[in-house]
Amino acid sequence: MEEIRLNKYLAECGICSRRDADRLVMEGKVTVNGKAAVNGQKVTPNDEIRVNSKPVKRNDKKTVLCYYKPVGVTCTERDEHAKYKITDVIKYPVRITYAGRLDKDSEGLLILTNDGDLIDRMMRGAGRHEKEYIVKVNKEITGNFLERMSAGIYLKDLDTATRECRIEKEGKFTFRIVLTQGVNRQIRRMCRTLGYEVRMIKRVRVVNLTLDGLKPGQYREVKGEALETLYRLTGFGQGNQKGENRNE
Repeated sequence: MEEIRLNKYLAECGICSRRDADRLVMEGKVTVNGKAAVNGQKVTPNDEIRVNSKPVKRNDKKTVLCYYKPVGVTCTERDEHAKYKITDVIKYPVRITYAGRLDKDSEGLLILTNDGDLIDRMMRGAGRHEKEYIVKVNKEITGNFLERMSAGIYLKDLDTATRECRIEKEGKFTFRIVLTQGVNRQIRRMCRTLGYEVRMIKRVRVVNLTLDGLKPGQYREVKGEALETLYRLTGFGQGNQKGENRNE
């Protein structure tokens, strides 16, 4: 029977990313055969594994969804203060979670999947996977604003500088921007640094997947060529989807 690390197993169950799995273990929320789990331990599909007292099992059929997250829905599964959580608005036969967040006040494309390895790869900043947004701000966009945004902005409160990015003006108060990193509330922080306030953010693309054809609250399953391309662009290799390529 194949033994794999517990965090990888939980990721393959669609519970969370490997990093978050390690955190759950450290918090004492994971048991293996009735005993508290420890980070780094190995398990098999025959072991009884529970997260928050609920049994989990690996599903070898991998699912990827494009979901149009409306404003007001929070990317969380366990926040008692959130009015609308992802788990409240998406009812799907297979347990899935999000690959990259959108804050509550933003809308647009959210990738949902039960493939923990895909989540890991998409969330690694080193992968430089593109995310495209349409943004509306409170005052007229200038050439200086576009130039400074594209060059990268130093965010004093986080003591970090954003990467260079592609940006273009769409209207008097609207621009389109392509980011390759995942700093918390990045666009809002960048704009605020330059004296602008964001009025609307809509994510329209993640890697090769888009919002095309979706209305707020709707989702579609990613299949065929689009799915193959997603796996290839996120580092799984040409034609290798989960189940065919388990190397890390």
